[in-house]
Amino acid sequence: MGIFGKESRNDARSSDTLIKNSSLYTFNLKTTSWPIVYDAGYNITFMGVEKLHPFDSSKWGRVHNFLLDDKVLTEEETVTPVEATEEDLLVVHTQPYLNSLKGQSVKFVRQWSATVAQITEVVPVALLPNFVVQRKVLRPLRLQTGGSIMAGKMAVERGWALNIGGGFHHCSAERGGGFCAYADITLLIKFVLHHFEQIKRVMIVDLDAHQGNGYARDFMDDDRVYVMDVFNRNIYPQDGFAKAGIKRKVELRCGTTDQEYLPLIKEHLYDAINEFHPQFVVYNAGTDILAGDCLGLMEISPKGVVERDRIVFAAVRGQNVPIVMLTSGGYQRSTARIIADSVVSLRDNGLIGPP
Repeated sequence: MGIFGKESRNDARSSDTLIKNSSLYTFNLKTTSWPIVYDAGYNITFMGVEKLHPFDSSKWGRVHNFLLDDKVLTEEETVTPVEATEEDLLVVHTQPYLNSLKGQSVKFVRQWSATVAQITEVVPVALLPNFVVQRKVLRPLRLQTGGSIMAGKMAVERGWALNIGGGFHHCSAERGGGFCAYADITLLIKFVLHHFEQIKRVMIVDLDAHQGNGYARDFMDDDRVYVMDVFNRNIYPQDGFAKAGIKRKVELRCGTTDQEYLPLIKEHLYDAINEFHPQFVVYNAGTDILAGDCLGLMEISPKGVVERDRIVFAAVRGQNVPIVMLTSGGYQRSTARIIADSVVSLRDNGLIGPP
């Protein structure tokens, strides 16, 4: 149970109505567009405050620039996301939680931005006026959340999709953490299950270095969602309760290398697919497994990250199952280049391609 209790969750009927009324699924993907979502508004920059956290808050823009330079796609072929509205967020989130992001208590008393400071792990954010935090910090995250939901639709229609942002796997319906303010993975899945009746089994493959505790809490009792999570057990969040929501749990140690990691990924992924037979896959492709990452504390090489993504796409697309990829964590400037290299590899291996 989250901090506000189960009684404050939105019921299924109201969630269905909110999804039905949302504008996030009203777009039609142009035949000339790649199912790759990005907007310059993803990036977080404000008077250097973003530098107080190791997260590279301009990573998303640099990934897109590399893809343009590599001629993977053009500006015109990139899908522009729509910002998730409060009504969209209420499909999953409780009103008290969303109010706390606005600096409001349950009694709607205006406060500073303490909740956002706790989520972003940047203490000075608590001292900023909330309207500034909304515009400079939370709006980029809402835009990425809208991008994740839209990418889910495109993945079903095109077989694959990539949101250059998103992957906020520490956020659940009732609380955020670890730089994750909105539960984009839970929202993405809720929208897919509502709009595509043929999809009844969804698998989350989370290969970020950190345990994905947010969606695990949200789907704890939902048999339609199968979670495979491979993570470093010695780092944040060490959420023992959320571990009960993981169907296939692979706990690694600090310093895990390619030689151990890649065979484990391949073995467990194919076993999970054969066990669950998913009809849709959400791939949380964090690059904080990279050697030298100050938070992931693993020793995977750049080539290992690229090979990991190839293994996942080959396994899933080999079963003709739609897959949506989110970029999630990664705390070194080098990760942007590696993500772009991975997309190039997927294209060169025939696992993604133009319309």
